[in-house]
Amino acid sequence: MRIALTPGEPAGIGPDITARLAATASPVERVVIADPETLTARADALGITLSPYTFDPNAPARPQQAGEIAVLAVARAAPVVAGRLDPRNAPAVVEALRRARAGCLDGTFDALVTGPVHKGVINAAGIAFSGHTEYLAEDTGCLPVMMLIAERLRVALVTTHLPLRDVPGQITAGRIERSCHTLVDELTRRFGISEPQVLVLGLNPHAGEGGHLGHEEGTIIEPALTRLRAAGLRLTGPLPADTAFTPRHLEGADAVLAMYHDQGLPVLKYAGFGQAVNVTLGLPFIRTSVDHGTALDLAGSGRAEAGSLYAAFDVALTLAEREAPG
Repeated sequence: MRIALTPGEPAGIGPDITARLAATASPVERVVIADPETLTARADALGITLSPYTFDPNAPARPQQAGEIAVLAVARAAPVVAGRLDPRNAPAVVEALRRARAGCLDGTFDALVTGPVHKGVINAAGIAFSGHTEYLAEDTGCLPVMMLIAERLRVALVTTHLPLRDVPGQITAGRIERSCHTLVDELTRRFGISEPQVLVLGLNPHAGEGGHLGHEEGTIIEPALTRLRAAGLRLTGPLPADTAFTPRHLEGADAVLAMYHDQGLPVLKYAGFGQAVNVTLGLPFIRTSVDHGTALDLAGSGRAEAGSLYAAFDVALTLAEREAPG
């Protein structure tokens, strides 16, 4: 079994935490898709001894000892300085993702784990990029759903990386129904949860308060949920976001579906920041990621915590083993 790893922004903490992960043994072959010089330089700075070898897709996958790591090289365009963004290296970041996606689609890799990218510097390089989730779904015909996990709490999103003013226009019945079906299907198929129970949040304060604080709940969300319940999905809502995350509501719930990014994720990250895992649902392959950004101020300092990357790798491995034949 092989799991691909993309460290993400080379000036951020991605190479640091990838080096820490590579310093541990692995029951499967980990393949880092990145500039090898950046990875080894950051490992040296951290006092980590790595034994990188060139990835050979035709060789049998094998477990790795501590420090061993396969590398699929993607050359940088400019020297990497920890903590300093350089748009010249943005194409290499996107190329690594492209190769990882292609490898997952053709069966070379059994799963993908991604480190943090800096969307601003990628766009500054002239590459339109709104996020991993959206990029990995390109040309797949899929509507991906972002879900983060912190211990028993799972929070999925109807919309992802949008300016807040654009969110209401994207809350459509079709999008809600597709998101609910994807979430329930993936919880059942990949997470082994029979008949998952999902809490669905409203868009407005107090879930619209009967139309006094917004109409989307009554005209869009509730009718969509009614149709979904008739199709057999176990959904509760639309619920006010400020009370849905209380123990009374969460007891027995398998996931919460929020309408937008900053409605659901602050609660989840408060519950488990640094140990949470981002899972992209709805893709034709397994993808997990860290729950944090590039943390440029920590890059190369030796203080970057790798807990979320460890957790993302463990979740990817668990899901891949569950899907493996036999």
